[in-house]
Amino acid sequence: MDVSWEDFGWERLGDGVGRRRLPVWDATTALVVGEDGALLFDTGATLREGAGIRAQAQALLGGRRVTHIALSHPHFDHVLGTAAFSGTEVYGAVGVDTVLTRDRDALRGDAVRHGVAEADAVEAVDALVVPHHLVCGEWTLELGGRQVLLANVGPGHSGHDLAVLVPGSREVVLCGDLVEESGDPQAGPDAIPSRWPAALDRLLELGGEDAVYVPGHGAVVDAGFVRAQRAELARRFGVS
Repeated sequence: MDVSWEDFGWERLGDGVGRRRLPVWDATTALVVGEDGALLFDTGATLREGAGIRAQAQALLGGRRVTHIALSHPHFDHVLGTAAFSGTEVYGAVGVDTVLTRDRDALRGDAVRHGVAEADAVEAVDALVVPHHLVCGEWTLELGGRQVLLANVGPGHSGHDLAVLVPGSREVVLCGDLVEESGDPQAGPDAIPSRWPAALDRLLELGGEDAVYVPGHGAVVDAGFVRAQRAELARRFGVS
């Protein structure tokens, strides 16, 4: 099973797995295709961006719809497009529901400070979808002919970091912002620096030496890059 990812500006990562680097913030959105379902990893920064991802995903799926969404962490450029996907089952790390309910004003303000138009930020936050399913540990999803593993590997970049392992001839690990390639990892006020290196250890355990690691921002990397970033974060924050 495969689709013409490149025709839609997406990068093919494996059989039935691809991702797109979204404009402006270079955030990753990824699609995992099964026979009966499709998982989208992160949804963009606005409802308009989410609607564009939805249209591309449906084209890649031959008219089928995204059935599942996994949100890597509760930052605006990864979650504010979720409401563009009606009827999907949404997953996040345990506690992300509380953050997205309690901190909506902060989420809107963060989006505006980073360049999202006020009206677009208000619209997206007003329609914000809180995950229906909360992952504590690991959760296996059956998409028809393939399984994917959702893993609560944080905290680290945020208090609620979720990764996705896609098994295959070469395993793919969707890392969210626990790994960044296009710049230094960003540690905002909700980061847990003391736990971040351990979260990267968990990513490496999930994928192994030969996996493809997909950062939340930037080009695809390998296990060596993740280990080097882990060492730099440990040095930067003074943890082992």
